[in-house]
Amino acid sequence: MAFETFKRQRLTPSGEPLITIQKKGIFSLNRAAYDALGTPDAVELLYDRESRLIGMRKVSKSVAHAYTVRAFGKSGMSWLVTGTAFLNYYDLPVHEPIRRRGRVEKDMLIIDLNDPGVVATPNRSRKT
Repeated sequence: MAFETFKRQRLTPSGEPLITIQKKGIFSLNRAAYDALGTPDAVELLYDRESRLIGMRKVSKSVAHAYTVRAFGKSGMSWLVTGTAFLNYYDLPVHEPIRRRGRVEKDMLIIDLNDPGVVATPNRSRKT
């Protein structure tokens, strides 16, 4: 029998921008990602097909294609952006929640889909 060691891989909360794309197409931002965007009320979503990069940029809520950014949870440490239509339009399937590091370029937060990221697991136990 050949056993292999399970090395738990997690991107832990840190000072770096982390973005999780959840199965239902919701982008979840940690505090660092939200701050990197300038604490927005709304963002626009951009996509570079050739490089497979998703961009988020702060915009006014009055912009026709703006996506609302809403706080999530009691701790106020994560924010959500509903991106289902965006992901469907660009045929970007999400089979499991994946957390990736974001990087800031100019006024945009970049998510590199070439980065495999890590499967995001909830921090809490589910009630059975």
